[in-house]
Amino acid sequence: MAKRDYYEVLGVTKASDSETIKKSYRKLALQHHPDRNPGNHAAEEKFKEAAEAYAVLSDPDKRARYDQYGHSLGGQGFSGFEGFEDAFGGFSDIFGDLFEGFFGGDGGRRRGRGQRGADLEYTVELELAEVLTGKTFDLEIPRKETCIECQGTGAEKGSRKTTCSDCGGRGEVRVSQGFFTIRRTCPRCHGEGESIEKPCQTCRGEGRVRKTRKLQVKIPAGIEHGSKLRVTGEGEAGQGGGSRGDLYIPVLIKKNKTFERQGHDIYCEVLIPYTVAVLGGEVEVPTLTGKTRLEVSSGTPAGKVLKIKGEGVPAFGMEERRGDQYVKVDIEIPTKPSKIERELLEKLAAERKEKISGKKSFF
Repeated sequence: MAKRDYYEVLGVTKASDSETIKKSYRKLALQHHPDRNPGNHAAEEKFKEAAEAYAVLSDPDKRARYDQYGHSLGGQGFSGFEGFEDAFGGFSDIFGDLFEGFFGGDGGRRRGRGQRGADLEYTVELELAEVLTGKTFDLEIPRKETCIECQGTGAEKGSRKTTCSDCGGRGEVRVSQGFFTIRRTCPRCHGEGESIEKPCQTCRGEGRVRKTRKLQVKIPAGIEHGSKLRVTGEGEAGQGGGSRGDLYIPVLIKKNKTFERQGHDIYCEVLIPYTVAVLGGEVEVPTLTGKTRLEVSSGTPAGKVLKIKGEGVPAFGMEERRGDQYVKVDIEIPTKPSKIERELLEKLAAERKEKISGKKSFF
């Protein structure tokens, strides 16, 4: 069966630059890779076809010969993937961080001897009222600390590290997968390139031990729900002299039955007597800090929103700058008016020439 045109295989044109060719190949390789299509012979063939096309078109010299002579490459022809960085012309460069998760390796990138410690996460919850001033939490964080006995080396005192026999100090080994070869982190030395002659008994050669770190963290006033704070250097200890990771603190604000927060402002609803709605007066209104008196004008209808200045929540980290509280008014209608109330309301209805039920009250 005749080979397809390499440009056609990758879905590009002869005018396409190297970056366009690389992106097209990356897409096809991820789509048809055998690991994603187990037992699918057609997908494997398409993967091989795309790899061959890229191996030629990614090399300026071979691409020039292909453009001039076609698949014969001027008599040389395609001779496999030798010289193309383990069959993929710099596979780790093409696939980036996806390489590690997709193929179970690290793309041939050797892990440094000083590995940064892992980041940690600890979620805290605040009441809405606590947002006004912020809150200090006493946290207990389980994390890995540098082993004191071996000072993080992982080796017993008097012992030493030797070159790893599996990888020869490279920190990586070559593994065959089907028709090509990839590089993976050495499972014996974990990419360090060295093996421990006699592991530390305290940390069992890891160089770190698990401990609980007690930490006091202040959550600033005005924090938003879902915000995430970072405490630099409070993650796990690094290995081989690597720096510490960071601690991330997601902040959740508990829902409040009375108040709803929107930005720096607070919203709530209150019932006011119908007499106050008609004649005006003062009513008691709840706030995040307690209660306050609110002036209601005569003739206030249900649904009107009144503002109490400065009773909202502060801007982030600024307790003195608070938003406002907005109060939506609803009219409280008595379901069982007293005899006096009924008589007065009947007189009012008569004055206003309003028709009401005979034996029943106005309500």
